[in-house]
Amino acid sequence: MAETLRVILLVALAAAALTTGALTLNWWMEPDRRLRRAMLKSLGTAPEVEAVSASEGRAAGLDFDGGQVAVLWDRGAHGLVYAFDEIEGGELIVDGHVVARVRRGEARKALDVLAPDAEQVTLRLLFADARYPEFELALWNAMASGQAGSPPEAMRLGRRWLSHLEALLK
Repeated sequence: MAETLRVILLVALAAAALTTGALTLNWWMEPDRRLRRAMLKSLGTAPEVEAVSASEGRAAGLDFDGGQVAVLWDRGAHGLVYAFDEIEGGELIVDGHVVARVRRGEARKALDVLAPDAEQVTLRLLFADARYPEFELALWNAMASGQAGSPPEAMRLGRRWLSHLEALLK
């Protein structure tokens, strides 16, 4: 009887340990956390401004002290780090239409459209790089599962990114 109880307790303890290990691994590998760890690794410091699309597995971050921007894709497995002087500009795209733009040497196209019921809000970053001239990041996608936030929040984040880019390009 005591031996049976001991075996049952050991099996229960092993099951609890395996469950805890699996939950910890699942938490550690969450797309949002994984992208933030990759961003920290690529910039060498926490970004002061970031945009993360966990559903797409993409992220972008600005490090003002280091003078660099990092863009990540494929859940943080791949990415590039650019110096600020390699940034050519950025665009905010709502449902396929460019609603705001900042480009080096051009006047800013200010955000004059509010779309509280937008299906998709995308930030496009433009770089002086022949191989990877642009990087798109969905700030809001109504079709993505588990989408957090709202179209107005996504547009505010996009406007803030364009303001940062405009300050960098001056």
